Amino acid sequence: MNESNRFIEEFCREAEELLSGVEDAVLDIEENPGDQEAVNRLFRAMHTIKGSGSMFGFDAIAEFTHHVETALDKVRNGTVPVTKSLIDLILVSRDRITAMLAQANGDGPPVDPREGEEIIASLKVLVRSHGAVPPAEETPKETPEQAPEPAKPVQQNQAVYRIRFSPDPDIFSTGMDPVMLLYDLADMGECSVVVQTEKVPDLENLSPESCYLFWDVILTTTKRANSVKDIFIFVEDKCKIDIETVEEKVIASDEIPEPRLGDILVERGDIDRKTLDQEFGTRKKIGERLVESGALSKEKIKSALKEQTVVSKMHKSAAVSTVRVPSDRLDKLINLVGELVITQDRLTQVASNRDDTDLGESVEEIERLTGELRDSVLNIRMMPIGTIFNKFRRLVRDLSSQLNKKIELVTHGAETELDKTILERLDEPLVHLLRNSLDHGVEPPEIRELKGKPAKGTIILSAGHKGTNVVITIQDDGAGLNVDTIRQKAVERGLIPENAELSDKKIFAHIFAPGFSTSKEVTSISGRGVGMDVVKRTIESLRGRIDIDSVPGEGTKITLILPLTLAIINGLLVSIDDGFFVLPLMSVEECVEIKSREIEMINGRNILNVRGEMVPYIRLRDRFHMGDRRPEMEHIVITDVNDSRIGFVVDYVIGGHQTVIKPLGPAFKDIKDISGATILGDGTVALILDTNVLLESA
Repeated sequence: MNESNRFIEEFCREAEELLSGVEDAVLDIEENPGDQEAVNRLFRAMHTIKGSGSMFGFDAIAEFTHHVETALDKVRNGTVPVTKSLIDLILVSRDRITAMLAQANGDGPPVDPREGEEIIASLKVLVRSHGAVPPAEETPKETPEQAPEPAKPVQQNQAVYRIRFSPDPDIFSTGMDPVMLLYDLADMGECSVVVQTEKVPDLENLSPESCYLFWDVILTTTKRANSVKDIFIFVEDKCKIDIETVEEKVIASDEIPEPRLGDILVERGDIDRKTLDQEFGTRKKIGERLVESGALSKEKIKSALKEQTVVSKMHKSAAVSTVRVPSDRLDKLINLVGELVITQDRLTQVASNRDDTDLGESVEEIERLTGELRDSVLNIRMMPIGTIFNKFRRLVRDLSSQLNKKIELVTHGAETELDKTILERLDEPLVHLLRNSLDHGVEPPEIRELKGKPAKGTIILSAGHKGTNVVITIQDDGAGLNVDTIRQKAVERGLIPENAELSDKKIFAHIFAPGFSTSKEVTSISGRGVGMDVVKRTIESLRGRIDIDSVPGEGTKITLILPLTLAIINGLLVSIDDGFFVLPLMSVEECVEIKSREIEMINGRNILNVRGEMVPYIRLRDRFHMGDRRPEMEHIVITDVNDSRIGFVVDYVIGGHQTVIKPLGPAFKDIKDISGATILGDGTVALILDTNVLLESA
């Protein structure tokens, strides 16, 4: 790849990230029209796309974005108010830029120029309607004043302010308490306060009605300097207030210097450079030397040290960087680590067969290091689930408007991390589940009010860790699932006998059947019975499971339970005859022993009485035609698969096994019961069982 193509590819990646942020900012503005920071964030993103697009030859994108940026500039200046029409146009513009970027990349169909012209015309009409003058048609060239500002290395636009608050001695006579102002500052962010007492007179000359104290404050906040100044708006005439932005002086540079105590003291005006230089050359710390010489008080040194600590901490945070790595390189690294785990397992087995203490200690150390390397590499592929959560805000907004419903999406646990491979495949199932809640779950406003509910419905999308799994829930406060309707439809389709006695959860499970739908009409959103089938197949292919809870009139909660990663799983190693198999440990509940005569007592029926509960089981020896040489005592591994308890009969349960998953070759593509394979320490291949498929075919 030549240098030019590399920069263009970098621009496309950056533009995609910016466009994702654009959607979030627009929706933030819709929820809170007064959020000036979101408006500025949106404007900067569009400005950067325009400038970078023009630089790399994407002139059509730059020209179109220029018109969007102009409208946003009017919003930023307060000329054009935030309205639903504006929000709709900005979102449509965002989609247009995304399509243009895909076309330029060769990843999308050609865009219709007329659609872009219609959007531009609508933007101009919107701007004119509020008395603003639209821009000239040509896209102006970038000037130094217009050029996009380089991204500051400070996360979330944080700034560090140095504040010296010196009230007049008679401030108490106004009824103002200076300490309350310090509390207001503390509410704005992380705040360090040092009180200065050098102006406090002797007791004989002290007046209890006068204020002799002043304060040095180091404030780390996302607020602007004007917001900080507003805290003191009512006491400006009765105080001396100095506010400096420390962050702009030291963090905006490419090479971030470590803040020095002496430089901070000079910047504050507490000491001049000449006096400071005279104190250097001694072995003592500069702070101690200045206090001993009487040049400065302990309080001023303490205040400067506080600032040094805060700025140093911010430097370390700002210094964190990221490296873009193609996903195929990560996949290769994961595969190599998997091979290393298998080799280490083999080495451990060899060492256990030899009476060599030195070898055993070395192997234990290798095992520890391999485990740490495995965990570190797997963490590289982990991504916060919030990266897909944010996309659903737009989905809920558009569909609720289309359905004439008022629905709010609330998300929790966006920071929960999940393997990138799983995350990419979760997008479609979550879309189907949300569409289902929007269309079938949450009622129209007038029906909700008749039921005594708020007109606006709520869908809660949350994620969190539970053991070695990730649990994702989609919960709405709608009408809930109708058990009778689902049962009747299942009977009509021949999925269950008419007189079958099933629990509500087992009846609910039928909504995932292919083509199953209780909707009386087919719409563009739902009714074909396809979406939930996709959800079931995708989650099962990810070795996950689904749980449904629903209360009529109160709502429905769908829970997805997924493994953290697909590369390495915790499994239960079992053997049948000379073969080895692995069952996913997340579905295993318990293991019990069974004798041949106990099977005869049940007349050969594949049902086992486990503490009064009848549990069906599958004899894997018979399933895989592995001969009739059964041991006297067999083991049944009881699992929970799709809310059904089922046992798998094996010869022996060997124990837990860290399983590196290897895909089967194309020659085994028609084998449904096996989802993969792994290599044991002695080189033997063990097959990984797909419990969902085994249950369906039982």
